[in-house]
Amino acid sequence: MNWRIFLETMPEGDATWWQMLASGLGWTLACAATAWIIALAAGTSIGIARTGTSRAASRVAATYVELFRNIPLIIQFFLWYFVLPELCPPLKRWVVQADPAAVQFLAATLCLGLFTSARIAEQVRAGIESLGRGQRQAARAMGLNEAQCYRHVLLPVTFRVIMPPLTSELMNLVKNTAVAYSIGLAELFFRTREMGEITFRYFEAFAAATLAYMVIALAANRAMRFIERRIAVPGVAGTARSAH
Repeated sequence: MNWRIFLETMPEGDATWWQMLASGLGWTLACAATAWIIALAAGTSIGIARTGTSRAASRVAATYVELFRNIPLIIQFFLWYFVLPELCPPLKRWVVQADPAAVQFLAATLCLGLFTSARIAEQVRAGIESLGRGQRQAARAMGLNEAQCYRHVLLPVTFRVIMPPLTSELMNLVKNTAVAYSIGLAELFFRTREMGEITFRYFEAFAAATLAYMVIALAANRAMRFIERRIAVPGVAGTARSAH
């Protein structure tokens, strides 16, 4: 084992191998953070639609969930990056003219965000349904409309209940960024494979990548646990912790 390989300069350019891996880590973090924002926003909206009073919206939301949950993630990457531009000529012209890294990043974040949003939508739906009808009826009796009922009553309690599964989803999202190598995004896994193929130091390269993924996932876990403790409500916190 040669751990000094990380301090050696790459064959082309002045950057060292650890700098190349750090660049890939930066793309991984940016991709995960952006996709998480998309997943939370879309997942919450779809979860609300699934529990709302509109049957048509509920059916559309259910179709969305089944569509994104039942197609393998790597196939969704190929669909977003290779197939969609072919079906939309204006988008294809933009893809041809744009920076490839920007196109890959956009495709990766949308794919990961929407894939994860389908899972979050089911958690939001289950969280709302676990509260029972009493809270909704009490909110309506107080004069709140449907939107106010969700905003001020149902969602605040729901997110306290589903914090543990949300933590798992965030950790899975970070790890799923590795699939973005399939469309050429130079994230951590892509750079790790590149280092291994050029230097033949696969053990050192993948050991560093493993450590980086573990640190990110553990940091995400601790951050979510901190948020969970901060927003805990007596009588609800125990339910959330028991699901870890």
